[in-house]
Order: sequence, then C-alpha cells, then structure tokens
Amino acid sequence: MIVIIRSQATSAQRAQLLALVNRLTGSHGGQQPLTSVKIDGREVIVCESGHLDAQSLPLLKQQEAVERVVPIATAYKLVSRAFKTQTSSIVVGAATIAEPVVIGGADSMPVVIAGPCAVEGREQLLTIAHAVKAAGGRMLRGGAFKPRTSPYQFQGLGIQGLQLLAEARAETGLPIITEVMEPDLVETVAHYADVLQIGSRNMQNFPLLLAAGRNSCKRPVMLKRGLSATIDEWLLAAEYIVSAGNPNVILCERGIRSFDIQTRNVLDLACVPLLHELTHLPVIVDPSHATGRRELVPTMSRAAIAAGAEGLILEVHPEPNHALCDGRQSITPEQLQTIVHETDVMAQFMYNTVRVPQVA
Repeated sequence: MIVIIRSQATSAQRAQLLALVNRLTGSHGGQQPLTSVKIDGREVIVCESGHLDAQSLPLLKQQEAVERVVPIATAYKLVSRAFKTQTSSIVVGAATIAEPVVIGGADSMPVVIAGPCAVEGREQLLTIAHAVKAAGGRMLRGGAFKPRTSPYQFQGLGIQGLQLLAEARAETGLPIITEVMEPDLVETVAHYADVLQIGSRNMQNFPLLLAAGRNSCKRPVMLKRGLSATIDEWLLAAEYIVSAGNPNVILCERGIRSFDIQTRNVLDLACVPLLHELTHLPVIVDPSHATGRRELVPTMSRAAIAAGAEGLILEVHPEPNHALCDGRQSITPEQLQTIVHETDVMAQFMYNTVRVPQVA
C-alpha cells in the first residue's frame, strides 16, 4: 500500500501521519520506522497492507495530510504500474556537459548505447567514442571497474578509466554509463558518469542498491538482471533503488543462465512486453552479453526492438579479436552503424511515424 501525501500538508500534519502509520504497523517488530520518500515530485509512504487491520485504512484516509491511499498487491510498490500508469522517461546527461538523452516515455525513440566492454587506454576509448558518435549511437558505455570471473583477468583501469570516459564525453558530447561495484565507490563513479550501471552479479547487493538510490548527484541507475533472477526478484531490486529516493531506474535484460554452452546466456525477450505490463520503468536489452557471439548480436538487436525495448546496450571494439575483455561478443563500428540504422527503421515502422530522437 502507498499513502500519497498532499503537497499542501503542513509539517505538523506530515509528522502526525508518519506517527500514525508507524503506530499502526509497529506491532510487526524489528522493522525500521517508516519514513516518506519523494517520487516524481510526490511525497509517499510505503507500507505492507498485511500489517494493517480492517480499522486502519479508514483511519488513514481521514488524516488531513493524506491525498489518497493506493492499494498495491505486488511486493514491489513504487516501480509497479499500479502506482504509475505511464512509462517513466529517464533524462540522461542533463546535469553534465553531455548532449541530453531521454530513455523511455511515449514519444522517445529507442536509444542505442555502445562502447567497449572495458576501457583499455586513451587511444582505444577515444577511437571507439568517435565511432559510436558517427554511427548514430546516443550514449557511450565502458567499464572502468570490471568484475571478472577469474582474479587473473583484466580488472579495468579504475579511476583512470573514469577520467578517460569523462574526456571522451567532453570530445563527443555522448553521455557515459559505467559500472559501480561497491557502495563506497558510488559517489566517486557518480561524479564522472551520467548513469550508474549495476551489473548482473550485483543485482541483489542490497547495500549497493541503496547507495545508488541515495547518490548525491542524482544519477540514473541501469539495473541489469541477475544471472538466474526471476522477474519479481529483479523488480524488487529496482524497488530498493527507488525506495531510497531515486526514481530514475532503467532495467536491462542481459540474458539468464542455462545449461546450453552454444550461447553465453538465454536472451529472455518475453520479459520485455511482460515488464511493460508490470512496471513503468523503461527496459533496454543487452544482446552482447546475452548471446556472447558477435554474429548473433544484429539479429537479436532487431528482435529486442520488435519486442518493444526502449534501447540497446552493445559492446563495440575496433579490433574485437584483440580486446582485453569480451572480444568474442564485441561488434565492429561498421556493424554498429548497421544496427543503429535498422533500429531507427524498425522504430519508425512500428510506430507508423517518423520520430526525431527526443532530448531534454
């Protein structure tokens, strides 16, 4: 259940409402006192309906601070369609020197995000950044901190990688997205990046989710689906970020683990229209990690757009066979140009109109 507070409510009325909600739910011991959170300009209190008896709901509705009470059956409240019926539009890059990009919303074109799996050096990154820009990509991805299965594999350039990404943004105007792996690094990464990426391995790293939700720069967060995560687990992970005060979350389907070794993962494209029914958060697809094979990336990119994805995130390298990380799934700049063109054509066909890329 979500209690929406009237914007005209006084501080005393808000305090009275919070005290009442905590008194009504306080019998379920051990929980932290409930507080309000601002979402899309609205101040709300989230609580479990099961913690309230039959007399509690009318009592809440009588409070002067209450605008309305929204009953929501799912465990995830703030990210659900029941709370917000329209798909959220996430503005990226407006707070930095980048060219702003909008992901999601009724009038936005699918956004292609592209770049190297890992930032390997200045020349490599700037070469790819200019190629992404020339191909029509709207955002630049690149890993500065790389979680690797083996401790002996390349782990990224760290802070130097973040600085190079910021330089690439200054040269091209492309907003940048990069992964953050630890709660203590959230503020540092947010200082450089336009979007914080939380990788598949960290989808249920709850301290990291909360830190990303509270980042002082108010950077949007792209949350990748866990290796074996259910839809509900994924949406509840997103709920952690939103409940911490950051409504700007982008979901990223990157494939789930299976028994078959022919592809790296199984790309669950059925989740895209399903998520559009369950949540107002925009959904993008990562066919690079999902397939693990560059020859499959163009086809699955088209399939993702056909399924209704609000964007793609792709790994690009000028010499994929010599990449320090994930070269097998990295496409070339020439392949990227074709994918961007096909994405635009498909979007125009699907929406039966020529739409221009939306900017903030």
